Amino acid sequence: MFPTAPATPVRIVVADDNPVVRAGLTALLSGRADLTVVAEAADGREAHGAASRHRPDVILLDVRMPGVDGLSALPYLVPIAPVLMLTYSGEPKTVQEALRRGADGYLVHGEFTADQLAAAVRDTARGRTHLTPTAAGAVLSQLRDANAHVDPHVPTSVPRIPLKGLSQLQSSVGQSSSDRSRFQLSAREAEIMDLIASGMTNQQIAAACFISEKTVKNHINRIFAKLHSTSRSEAAAKWLGTAPSSGRGVG
Repeated sequence: MFPTAPATPVRIVVADDNPVVRAGLTALLSGRADLTVVAEAADGREAHGAASRHRPDVILLDVRMPGVDGLSALPYLVPIAPVLMLTYSGEPKTVQEALRRGADGYLVHGEFTADQLAAAVRDTARGRTHLTPTAAGAVLSQLRDANAHVDPHVPTSVPRIPLKGLSQLQSSVGQSSSDRSRFQLSAREAEIMDLIASGMTNQQIAAACFISEKTVKNHINRIFAKLHSTSRSEAAAKWLGTAPSSGRGVG
């Protein structure tokens, strides 16, 4: 039997103004058989030139760079390849703006291991999303803010929100924290329920919360029990306040 040919490595452009960070990322990623850095860039303009020449599978992009910064470059990079933000900038507005402009994920330095970074790059090339805890918190904050500033009396179906549209989210329903407290969800369960209501899959929730899909499923089972629900849509409707009242107390 002939040996299996190795898969084509994921080709990466690394854009960061710090040469030490660039060199470290290049050494880390290119040291893995299925990943290779094909070019480095010191700002957004160089990143666009490198991406146009090499047509990579993934672009790793810093936010704050001299000249053309990451956020300014994003709209010009996302048509070329998936962009994974890799930065020290964890401010909620920065995270939300990066996602609005088309970033496929957002990693904050110090919140992931080398193996998790490699996995995030591979998953980004496959169209999967990765958010480290700070970035996931920014997404959840925006979801909650959107739900808090809408008319709860407008009937609607439960929205299914693609990740790239999160910063433009305008939910039609709103539940106050006191309304939700009757469900007696833990903080982690409430976080996961918000992500379910936003339309995320178990895989996306696992990536956003940096937990396994099995753990996500365990949380969902407990959530369904507390919300007396048998499906994601039913649970989301109750969580968002759009489900018709059944007259049954939930505790």
